[in-house]
Amino acid sequence: MTVTHLKRGKPETERAEEDAKVRAIVEATLKDIETRGDAAVRELSARFDRYEPPSFRLSASEIEAAIQRVPARDMEDIRFAQTQIRRFATAQRESMTDIEVETLPGVILGHRNIPVQSVGCYVPGGKFPMVASAHMSVLTASVAGVPRIAAAAPPVQGAPHPAIVAAMHMGGAHEIYVLGGMQAIGAMALGTQTIRPVDMLIGPGNAFVAEAKRQLFGRVGIDLFAGPTETMVIADDTVDAEMCATDLLGQAEHGYNSPAVLVTNSRRLAEATLAEVDRLLAILPTAATAAVSWRDYGEVILCDSYDEMLAVANDIASEHVQVMTTRDDWFLRHMHSYGALFLGPRTNVAYGDKVIGTNHTLPTRRAGRYTGGLWIGKFLKTHSYQRITSDAAATLVGEYGSRLCMLEGFVGHAEQCNIRVRRYGGRNVPYGTAAQ
Repeated sequence: MTVTHLKRGKPETERAEEDAKVRAIVEATLKDIETRGDAAVRELSARFDRYEPPSFRLSASEIEAAIQRVPARDMEDIRFAQTQIRRFATAQRESMTDIEVETLPGVILGHRNIPVQSVGCYVPGGKFPMVASAHMSVLTASVAGVPRIAAAAPPVQGAPHPAIVAAMHMGGAHEIYVLGGMQAIGAMALGTQTIRPVDMLIGPGNAFVAEAKRQLFGRVGIDLFAGPTETMVIADDTVDAEMCATDLLGQAEHGYNSPAVLVTNSRRLAEATLAEVDRLLAILPTAATAAVSWRDYGEVILCDSYDEMLAVANDIASEHVQVMTTRDDWFLRHMHSYGALFLGPRTNVAYGDKVIGTNHTLPTRRAGRYTGGLWIGKFLKTHSYQRITSDAAATLVGEYGSRLCMLEGFVGHAEQCNIRVRRYGGRNVPYGTAAQ
């Protein structure tokens, strides 16, 4: 396979050093929150957000006051986006059915899809107040039927962000906290004197938020390991450099470490896109961020064929994959590792991020190899059950079970089977032996 890198990002060794620093800071912070609770959270909020309200949880009147500050057009746009997201989430929920089957006469097996009982939804609000993240997390949890939804977002300019509060409330949040970063994640997961702990953490965030979720996984559930935003454009000569550069920089503006990768089989397009990125960075209002991200994490990869492009794309397993080729459906059929696909030039990652209806919380750092993104199913636990309704079935399954338990040396297990064979089958099975 012949793959040429016309541009590379930072080497992995430098990225690993940055990750190690973040891990140490997060570990110490979470320990402090667990030890001191509200006092630690309040100090962190004062240090990072310069925000120390009497209560981090908004009252009903404070929520209403925030909503009243949202312009009518913005409220209309939020309602439109939430309608699209609710429609798709509802369709997903309806696809997940409880089942019950009789696998043998008298043997009934089934499963129920039960909502997680409490979730903490984090909505980033630092450099960019991500109103859309409230739809993606809070609204989806609500459609799933989660009975307690706590939502947190940092203050913006020293106050709750009105549109984020509105989106959380309209999405179905039961508790809204004005709290950001590691302190929000730690407080919701570990609990404090005033915040009850949740069973699961949801939502994107910066490197510190992502690392906090990683360290807390196991103590609570998480949606997925989400690092900095990633985007990939797979393109051939059917599109132009302006389109490719726009889609790359549109995601590079997320942060200083957001990978943006062009994979193409056209040298002309690759070189033209590099030039177009430079032109757009001269006029992009968020160029101060996007330029650093492109410099350190941008890549342009030139391949000889579509098969090579596919192999490279599956190996990188990017969070967002924008496909603009003559073979978009072929990529849909053969891509197996990614967060979400955006097929054809008429769609783009921003649609998925904000409004089209699919969820924008997606796997990063190659996690698309083993998980998809946030969806209604993440909030549902599929629990099985079993029932035996006849003596004959209890005896039949008991006989097989007894022998299989003894095969593994589990005598106590075997006796669980044997007592049923004795009671319901009238069989004389000596204690500690396999049913014959």
